[in-house]
Amino acid sequence: MLTYIEPLYRPPSEADSLILQVTIGCSYNRCSFCSMYRSKRYEERSWDEIKAEIDYASQEYPNTRRVFLADGDALNIKTEYMLSILDYLYRSFPKLERVSCYAMPKNLLQKSREELVALKDAGLKLLYIGIESGSDTVLRKVTKGATSKGIVEGCLKAKSAGIQLSCMLILGLGGRRYSKEHALESARVSSIIAPEYLAALTLLLDDVVRDEFMSKFGEPFEPLSDIEILDELKMLVEHIEPIDDKKIIFRANHASNPYPIKAVLPDDRARTMALIDELKARPDRLKASYLRRF
Repeated sequence: MLTYIEPLYRPPSEADSLILQVTIGCSYNRCSFCSMYRSKRYEERSWDEIKAEIDYASQEYPNTRRVFLADGDALNIKTEYMLSILDYLYRSFPKLERVSCYAMPKNLLQKSREELVALKDAGLKLLYIGIESGSDTVLRKVTKGATSKGIVEGCLKAKSAGIQLSCMLILGLGGRRYSKEHALESARVSSIIAPEYLAALTLLLDDVVRDEFMSKFGEPFEPLSDIEILDELKMLVEHIEPIDDKKIIFRANHASNPYPIKAVLPDDRARTMALIDELKARPDRLKASYLRRF
């Protein structure tokens, strides 16, 4: 049977995917804004455990088309081990079309382009990467363990290997003082990377990490109001200019956001900015704060 060490997370777009937990927790687990894996110690599951779960799932769900590899950064495992997992997955599920997982910038930097090409050729087709912010100031204050330069380098390496990227930004992460810098630098980094998919979430601090976040931020943190979140979102949308005339499927429809927004950038820029202005004038249309979750 499939066994999970909870809590278990997956991207919204993987709702219909088979989730295979190949690692437990997050190999870094020190981002001050994230409580997802604080109750776990990072470890990699054995081949015997993974193989047994694939064997079980292939009998119970033989028509599986998508598999998501959990937990926080499954790409951290050695390339040879991941290649063995991918090979066995595709041999076990005849209709399998895509395997994906979370990854951190450091995972990408630690692997060579050749390794990433091999993983893509073996069927790892999509990576979910938390950029969080393009501002080095904000990244440092939230102890992301990455720089904007490293994020760009890692993501471009993955793209050059043919792997699709779904990247995430967190609105409000820099608070009121760094809001403009956060938005403009996030737009700059996103434009250079030009991921196939880009999502904007809104900062919601869990009680587990609230005090740590405030302490590590190093100065008083002023959270943004819903209107200020919309201002930051508008600034982000206004300044995203994907390189080489590429298109980015943009989403700000996560449960943490005050209003669901979908767009293709830059094509839908004007429409999206107009919608944001409408929402600022009609705050009654925004989702109540008690209905939001990260």
